[in-house]
Parts: sequence; C-alpha cells; structure tokens
Amino acid sequence: MPDMPKAYDFHSTEERLYQWWEENGWFKPEARPANAKPFVISIPPPNVTGELHNGHAMFVSLEDLMIRRARMQGRAALWVPGVDHAGIATQLQVEKMLIREGTSRQEIGREAFLERAWAWKEKYGSHITRQLRRLGASCDWGRERFTLDEGLSRAVREAFVRMYRMGLIYQAEYLVNWSPGLQTAVSDLEVEYSEEPGFLYYFNYPVAGGGSIPVATTRPETILGDTAVAVHPDDERYQAYIGKTCLVPMLNREIPIIADEYVDMAFGTGALKITPGHDPNDFEIGKKHGLEIINVMNRDATMNHQAGPYAEMDRFACREKLWADMDAAGLTLKKENYTLNVPRSQRGGEIIEPLVSKQWFVDAEPMAKMGLRAVHSGRVKIVPDRFVKVWDNWLENIRPWCISRQLWWGHRIPVWYCADCGGQTVATTDPTHCAHCGSAHIEQDPDVLDTWFSSGLWPFSTLGWPEQTPDLQRFYPTDVMETGYDILFFWVARMVMSATLFTNDVPFHTVYLHGLVRDEHGQKMSKTKGNVTDPLDVMNEYGTDALRFTLLTGGTPGNDLNLSLDKVASNRNFANKIWNAVRFVTRSLSKASRADQPARPEYTTADKWILTRLADIIKQTDRLMDNYLYGEAGRQVYDFLWGDFADWYVETAKVQLEEGGERAWTTLFVLQHVLDHSLRLLHPYIPFVTEETWQQLKQAYQTADLGIAPDEGWAEALIIAAWPQAGNLYPEAAADYERLRDLVREIRAARSDNKVEPAKRIAATVAAGEKTAVFSAQQATLAFLARLDEERLHIVPSAEAPDAAITLALGAVTCYLPLAGMVDLDKEKERLSGELDELKQQIDRLNKLLNSPFAEKAPTAVVQKERDKLAQLQASQAEVSERLASLA
Repeated sequence: MPDMPKAYDFHSTEERLYQWWEENGWFKPEARPANAKPFVISIPPPNVTGELHNGHAMFVSLEDLMIRRARMQGRAALWVPGVDHAGIATQLQVEKMLIREGTSRQEIGREAFLERAWAWKEKYGSHITRQLRRLGASCDWGRERFTLDEGLSRAVREAFVRMYRMGLIYQAEYLVNWSPGLQTAVSDLEVEYSEEPGFLYYFNYPVAGGGSIPVATTRPETILGDTAVAVHPDDERYQAYIGKTCLVPMLNREIPIIADEYVDMAFGTGALKITPGHDPNDFEIGKKHGLEIINVMNRDATMNHQAGPYAEMDRFACREKLWADMDAAGLTLKKENYTLNVPRSQRGGEIIEPLVSKQWFVDAEPMAKMGLRAVHSGRVKIVPDRFVKVWDNWLENIRPWCISRQLWWGHRIPVWYCADCGGQTVATTDPTHCAHCGSAHIEQDPDVLDTWFSSGLWPFSTLGWPEQTPDLQRFYPTDVMETGYDILFFWVARMVMSATLFTNDVPFHTVYLHGLVRDEHGQKMSKTKGNVTDPLDVMNEYGTDALRFTLLTGGTPGNDLNLSLDKVASNRNFANKIWNAVRFVTRSLSKASRADQPARPEYTTADKWILTRLADIIKQTDRLMDNYLYGEAGRQVYDFLWGDFADWYVETAKVQLEEGGERAWTTLFVLQHVLDHSLRLLHPYIPFVTEETWQQLKQAYQTADLGIAPDEGWAEALIIAAWPQAGNLYPEAAADYERLRDLVREIRAARSDNKVEPAKRIAATVAAGEKTAVFSAQQATLAFLARLDEERLHIVPSAEAPDAAITLALGAVTCYLPLAGMVDLDKEKERLSGELDELKQQIDRLNKLLNSPFAEKAPTAVVQKERDKLAQLQASQAEVSERLASLA
C-alpha cells in the first residue's frame, strides 16, 4: 500500500468520513443485531433559530462519546435528534422580517403569520442541525423530530387533556413574569437577573387618624397598587398601629396595617408595603391575609385607570412624577443609592414586570412529589450527586407553573370557549360543537403553550407516545439525559414529572450535568467582553477532534470549563502524534514476512510492559467511564498513547525491528495490536482522526505478509468495531521495564545537567545486581534510548565506582557515567551533595513514620513496604556518600 501522507489533513477528512458513516447506516440502532440491548439518549433539542455555540459543542461531544462507546460495546445505540420550535425566539425572528417588509403580524393576521413562520422554519430550521453534524454527532437522523411536528403536537394535546381531566391544569388569575415588549408571560428561565444601580426610596405612609409609618421601596410606581402595610408582630416600634389603616399616598385609598412574620425588622424601616398585584412575595402574603389584588399597569407597562391621575403614563415616568408629588406633599424622607437585582427579558432585554394575569397553570405540587421520589428511590441518578440538593430545593418549594403564552407560534391551547353557554370544551382533536350545550359558536383559546410543556414530553413523545409504537416499546425508558446544570429544574425536572405521570416510569436512569464553557481566565463569555470563542472558527482552524478532546478532557461533571485555544492547539498536535505513530507502524508492517512468523511469539520485556500497560489502561478507562468520569479517562488514554506508547515503546520497537526475524515479527504484531486498541479507546473522543488512521492501520495489517487471517478482529469501520477488552498482565516484566525507564530518565537528566551534546554517545557501567540478566537482554534498547556507546556499555552484577564518574543510584541498581570529556567536577559535587540532602530528608521522614504509632496500627504489608523503601534509600545514601567522597 502507498505511504500515508506526512501530515493529517482534517479539512479533507471530516466531511468525507461523516458522510460515509451516515450512508452506511451506522448511526442507526439497526446497525446492531435485533436482540442487542438498547442504549438511548434523547438530544436536548436546540432552538430552531439557534447558532452553534460552545454549549452545543459541549453537549454534542459528551453525548456522542456516550453513544459511540455504547455502539462499540455492541449496544443498539440510538441518539434521537431534533429541534425545538422556540416559541418566543422564532416569533421574534419572523416579526423582525415582517417589520423589514413594512408590515406586522397584527396587520397580516394569525393564519398568514403562521404560514410565514413555517416558511421561515423550512428555510432556516436545518441550519443548526448541519452545524451539529459538523461536530461529528452520530445521531439517527432518520428519527429526527421537531416539537411542532404532527406526532409531537398530538402528544402535547393528549398530555394537556389528560392533566386537565386530572385537575392538574386550571385557569386562574395569578402573578406571572410579564414581558411588556414581547406582550406575553415568560418562564423563569427566560428571565435574566443583572445587578444594576438604582435607589431605595424612603417615605411616610400616613396612618388614618394621625401619625405615620416609614416605609422603603425600590419601585415607587407600585405604591399605587398597595393593599396593605405589613410589620413584624414582635416589632415594638409598630405594635400600636397593627389593626389600624393607612392611606395610599396621592390616592388616599384606605388599606389595613397587618402583622406578618415574613417582614424583616432589620431591613429598611422594618415596615413593608404590600403590593400583591406586582410582587411575588407580596402576592403570597396577600393570599394569606385575603387582601385585594390591584393591577395598576397595562400590558405595555403603562399605568392603567387604577393609577388615578397617573393613568396612561409609562411606568418609569410615573415613578418620577409620583415621587415628585409625594415630595411636594411632605411624604418623602430620603432617596439613597442601592444596587438592584433587575429582572430582564432574555429575548427582548426590557425589564420584566410581575403582573397579575388570567393564565393557564399546572398544579405542579403532586407531580413534584413524584419527581422527588424518583431521585430518592434511586430510580434516577444525578451526576454529580451534589445537585440532588438543588433538585430537592426546587421541587420542595415548587409554585404553580404558568403554561400559557400570548404568542401565535407554538402549540395552541386545546380549549374552546362557547359564546352561548360560556362553557369550555377541552379536546385532543378540534371540536365542531360545544361539549356542554352543543352550540357551534365556539372559539379556540388564542394563547399557546410554554415551550417547556412540549419539551417536558421529549423523551417519550419522540418515540411515538401516546401510541404504543415499536420504538416506544423497545427504546423507552431512555438511558442518560445529558444537559447543562442550569436547566436541571426547568427541563429535567419537568421531564421526570411528566414521564412518571404519563408512562408510569422514569424517562432515563441517569442525569449527567455539564457546566458552562468559560474563557481561559474563567470569565463568562459575552460579546460585550469580546471573549466569545466561536466553535465553528475553532474547528476550521484546529479541527473538530481538537475542540472535542479539549471540551471532553478539560473538566469534570457539573463544573464549569475554561476553554483555552492553546489547549485546543495542543490537542491538534495530539492528532498529529497519532497520525505519525500510525504512519510509522504501517510503513513497518509493509516489511513483514510470514517466513519470520514464530510458532509461538516470545515477548520481550518491553513487549510485556506495553501489553500490561494497555490492559491497565483499558480497565482504568472502563472504570472511569462507567462512573461518568470521561475527562479523567480521556486524559489517561492520552498519556498512555503519547507517553508510554509513542515516546517509549515505539522507540524501543525501532531497536527490536532492527534485529529482524521472529523478534521483528512479534514487535510488529504488538505495535499494531496496541495501536488498534488505543484507537478504539480514543474513538468516542476524537472520531475523525481515529477512524482515518484505523482504516490505514487495518489496510496495512491486511496487506502485510504476516501469515495471519487478515480479517480477524477487524470490522468494516472503527465506528462499529468492538470495544477493547483487557488482555494478559505481566507484572514482573512490566516492573523490569519501568526500572529501565527510570535509568534512562536519570541518564538523560545527567546528560542535560552536564550539557552533553544530544548526538554524543557516552560510556556507562551498570551494576545491576540480580537484575543483570534483565538489563543485559535490553542492552541495545538502553543504549539507543539513553544515547550510550554500546561498545562501552558494561552491564555487570557489581562494580567498583570508577574515579571521576557520575554515579546514578536507583536502589539496587547503580550506573556510573565516566566524567572524562563530559562533566564539570565541581558541578557534579554540588549535584551529589544536593542528592544526598534530599535522600537524608526522605530517610528522616520514613524513620519518623516507622517510629510512630503508624508502625503498630497500619497493616503489616503496608509497614513492610515502607521499611523496604527505607532500606533502598539508605543504600542509595551510602552509594552517593561514597561517590561524593571519591571526588573530594
């Protein structure tokens, strides 16, 4: 076969391989036998309006890793893709388009607007999925779903109707997050809080019959909606006022003075104005005390008739005018600077107004109890488990969930109102007559459902629920839900609650939470800071594998990750390292001859060491991955392939290949075996470079004249190859090679310290004691790796320290490097003195340990290990002391 190119070109590789995988059907669970155990992940559906960002890159990399590993383990791996209709975001995009055309949704009407919205979705909706493909997402695209497609729309209606009939969905006046710009209620997730400078306004509340109570507020305009003033029942300052009434400034509306333990006596003046119509905490106090709920604002955040003389004013203009009027009336006390936690619309950016509105709600408390049981019974595991406390806090304090939105794009609420009898008809299919009186004069509720309502059904609706489809029967419940910790409650909890309600089962057994992707300094990425890293730009410059590996190995579950482009560049170099290792092995395989095939391979010490290390790393990788520690698993495989294999075994193999014959044949077999298994371990992390190089390795192996069945153990593609299994261990041989490595490192360090030219080969004497035979068998390897002159390399059981030589003491093995022509004697004395000081410190520490209660309490084997270590250190100390004396 022709030589591999000198360098890996990801530009010409990634799209070609992805298309090949997809065309061969390897992303489908049907690529495995019909009786294969399923492994299923439902993708967190990105918004149909979305542009690829680092959050997408993170979840795609993690989920693709899980899916690819499961597929290689023989599981029927199904990764269900899809996108969310993103009610507010999509409607905003279409409205902006209409504005550019000189019209609006109100002008063209609902039906025409929805036609334009669907047209927009068809044109732009696949943009985000094309970008997910770029990341290597091995989803089953034949099962792609959209939250507004026919099947999911049916599931949404079915869920709404069932919950309505259970009494879990109801219509009521309640306080919601109102977006004046979007003209709709929004979910808590769509509200972003920011610290902004503001004021705390102090004023006197006039008490009927005389006197006043000082009160503080950050929103004076809401004074007009006050329906009580509250004080703490134990606050002696206001005891005399409890039960009396006071007058709303400028309106003179009489309201009660009440006692409630919610009031913080130390905050502000210790008295609290209660505005149930514009504050969530006040709303709860209002319900508790039966207070009137007054809304003083219109839906566009102007003041309504309840504001009296301030009606029709903008809320902030009202704030200034009201405060000026109160000041003129002698009611104000002071205005001081105060840092506000301001709620802003995630989409529109304007300040959210808590507003009482007639909306549809879910009574979430009964469902929350099911969610709590699911986690605490162990049926759902949260990784990392510290987020169980967050889960509990949310669900134990859950409030009614507002599910209606004043939008046109989305799942329209399946409720029809009768113009004749006023009854409500709730149905899964569009009715023609009122269910109560039979009238044909019915009209559907104009609002749509919160996007999170449909998203909460995602794991089972995407598989066909409410129908008992073959996919639902085989692939539900799913296995893992991987998502960001920031939507644990908003999405994950709702999926668990909905699933337990509708399927009587949990939707997945594990919730894996990743953190935010921050810049290299740990700062949140934002356009205003100019620190946003575009993953598409990163992939174009460094390759998809480099970005994936950086994201996958740069953090731990539930923690934020700092993304450094230097690290991405380093991981691009890792891909090149893999390429060069495979290139070396494939070129070597081309020289193989079946005439050299031994009846039974005789492994060298180095062969046994690398095979043992491979077995260890496979076991470690499985243990770490089974515990969701993907980052550490990837880091260990990286260290193994780059360090143990490429830097050590490949270099040793070059010596063994020079010997030819059976030794060369066995070395070639070990090289391809270890590399094959390493590429399999790395494939879930870096699928493109591993597939490309594995195909090269496979072709070289199958065309090599090794005398082995060429197809044995090789699949058509790495993506469907078997996950590696740990082989035999050779602990004694592995320990012997480690001693050789230690010696090589010491010799290299000595050469470096003494500025020996890299190409210069030097003499050495190794007193190896009982390991003389082991070191003698590796003499050529030692000479090659340490740049020694093999003719002047002497390996003997023992030797007298020669004059003027560097002494390297490694326990029972001592190496002498003649100083002649290579070392500064004064510097060598200084080095040995430093080594002697370090040995003395270690010996003192071990003596102290062995003379402590540790020696009596610790297991015998552990104590003996420390004693053996002490003996080795003392031997080294004697050796170094003797050597230092010889240089005096």
